[in-house]
Amino acid sequence: MTSKMNRVVKYIFLSVASFVSIFPFFWMIISATNKSVDVTRGKLIPGSSFVENLNNLFKPELGFAASLVNSAEIAIITTILALLVSSITGYGFEIFRTKARDRLFNILLLSMMIPFSALMIPLFKFFAALKNSPLSFLGLNTLWAVLLPGVCTAFLIFFFRQNTKSFPKEILEAARIDGLGEVGIFFKIYFPTMKTTYAAAAIITFMGAWNAYLWPLIALQSPEKKTVLLIISKLASSYSPDYGLIMMAIVITTLPTALVFFVMQKHFVAGMTGSIK
Repeated sequence: MTSKMNRVVKYIFLSVASFVSIFPFFWMIISATNKSVDVTRGKLIPGSSFVENLNNLFKPELGFAASLVNSAEIAIITTILALLVSSITGYGFEIFRTKARDRLFNILLLSMMIPFSALMIPLFKFFAALKNSPLSFLGLNTLWAVLLPGVCTAFLIFFFRQNTKSFPKEILEAARIDGLGEVGIFFKIYFPTMKTTYAAAAIITFMGAWNAYLWPLIALQSPEKKTVLLIISKLASSYSPDYGLIMMAIVITTLPTALVFFVMQKHFVAGMTGSIK
């Protein structure tokens, strides 16, 4: 009897927790099909304004379609470069042993304690100076100014180094004996073997780049360069916000990150637990 009662209590608790977790997404999708007045009234049934909200959202004057392209470019390029740079760095820290290795790595980890708010002014001055230099294509109001700060992070380097600890070093020795160079070892052996680690890092990096708000708000000044979150923020801060339109924008913005996570979910779990396949 006690065991049965415990099971009932467990199922009730899990059901309530599931409802609390799912309800915001349910409300967001329902609101995207309703008019703004229905959203403010708390209507919880689908409406007939889905097509209207979708058409209004993609009107050229709002710039939402262009912002989706900008966000996609930033997220994809940041993810590719971050995986390449951070994995090479993490691999080097673990495989190549020097006297100053751990000291340098500890200094790198200390940088994780610096809040981004303390870095905004130096970053702004740095990219502003680039604007008037031969490297002006990397200066403020360019997509490169947004994505470069996220290319190499202490967390990703730490993540790759920790997962490299479980990489079988015997394979490296065998490859070196066979005459394979370090670059070949990395791309032909390490890279395919650590695919779960790369998948986990890709999800983390892509979601972080896609959901970035504060630095793009500072670095991007032209309307045509805005990211999708900046457009949503602009819609929400208008004098009379259209909540149905805003919810439609949020639903569309959520889809890429949700799709990436669900497609790579198994690899993500394996990568976070440090397994190698």
